[in-house]
Amino acid sequence: ARDRLESLIAKYPGLSYGDLYTLAGCVAVESMGGPKIPWKAGRVDGVANDCTPDGRLPDAAQKGGHLRDIFYRMGFNDREIVALAGAHAVGRCHTSRSGYDGPWTASPTMFSNDYFTQLIDRTWTEKSWDGPDQFEDESKELMMLPADIALLEDEDFAIWVRTYAEDEDLFFKDFAA
Repeated sequence: ARDRLESLIAKYPGLSYGDLYTLAGCVAVESMGGPKIPWKAGRVDGVANDCTPDGRLPDAAQKGGHLRDIFYRMGFNDREIVALAGAHAVGRCHTSRSGYDGPWTASPTMFSNDYFTQLIDRTWTEKSWDGPDQFEDESKELMMLPADIALLEDEDFAIWVRTYAEDEDLFFKDFAA
């Protein structure tokens, strides 16, 4: 995917990587059945020294307090944190990248509220393996990270998990906001 995007940078030299990747993300969400996300151009690429230092992005092994520490300073509230977590409906973890392994849902190429329904409807137990702490469902085919389980354990987050599990349209609206 990155190689395809790289060819667009070559074709349109005035296009920033920031605009390219955010537009690609919006198009990807919509093409997987998700909401149309409003998008505007104008991002300016930084340099390596501008990269976010360690500790400023969420740590999947942490719980709700950590999620708030990270996202509150970016202006998110609990509802927005949970809506953003709904992106776990797509994709999977790879041990070679994060140490974690497996998909969150059985349809990891479809954007939906399935992440929330799976989080509520399945029984999650700690996975017994040589990797980092993670959870698996009864089938042992789906997984959740400690930060995902924290959304159920913290009542202020869990309210939104239940709401989005019941109302996909509201989830789409909030995700695209």
